[in-house]
Amino acid sequence: MGTLFPPLPPGPFDIIYADPPWDYKGQLQHAGEGSGDTGGAARHYPTVTLDDLKTLNVPDISAGDSLLFMWATNPHLDQAIDLGKAWGFAWATVAFVWDKVRVNPGFYTMSQCELCLVFKKGKIPSPRGARNVRQLVTAKREAHSQKPDEVRQRIEEMFPLLRRVELFARPQGGRGLADGGWETWGFEASETRASGEARRVASQVFGEREGAKP
Repeated sequence: MGTLFPPLPPGPFDIIYADPPWDYKGQLQHAGEGSGDTGGAARHYPTVTLDDLKTLNVPDISAGDSLLFMWATNPHLDQAIDLGKAWGFAWATVAFVWDKVRVNPGFYTMSQCELCLVFKKGKIPSPRGARNVRQLVTAKREAHSQKPDEVRQRIEEMFPLLRRVELFARPQGGRGLADGGWETWGFEASETRASGEARRVASQVFGEREGAKP
């Protein structure tokens, strides 16, 4: 994986915010019989297997006392907890529940919410800021995988003076990637953008692994 992605920014970071490109094994979304392909993660970016995500050297860039905020799609909750532990963190709780307002079809119930989990390494880092930040975030779902700016803003309120990094970052809403004092990393983070060749190879490798072109 190290040859396919740009190097991680040098740590240590107190706050790590990650939105992993979970692997769906080529599965695409469908809105029902006759609706056709409505898209899926693999249509938008190279997705990554859990085993490959575990090799990302997050432990080396996280401070001894640090938090990991990680987005987890509902089918990948068990993998997300596994990944957080593999990166050297202990499972803590659900930090944010995002009500997307818009719904997607599901096998059991209509899908409308996504969770941002939080993991802890050592103690909760200090100094801390706001301690009355709400868990529920209501924001209409927009572009595929785009997360609401409100979540980053709430993390900033909680830890305004600590060093923060966003992994698998993408431009979101009206804010730039570096707004709010964040360092960023990922294919779509211009500050750490991988070479075009690395992006092409990654897309090909992960797309073939899923059986679908990204």
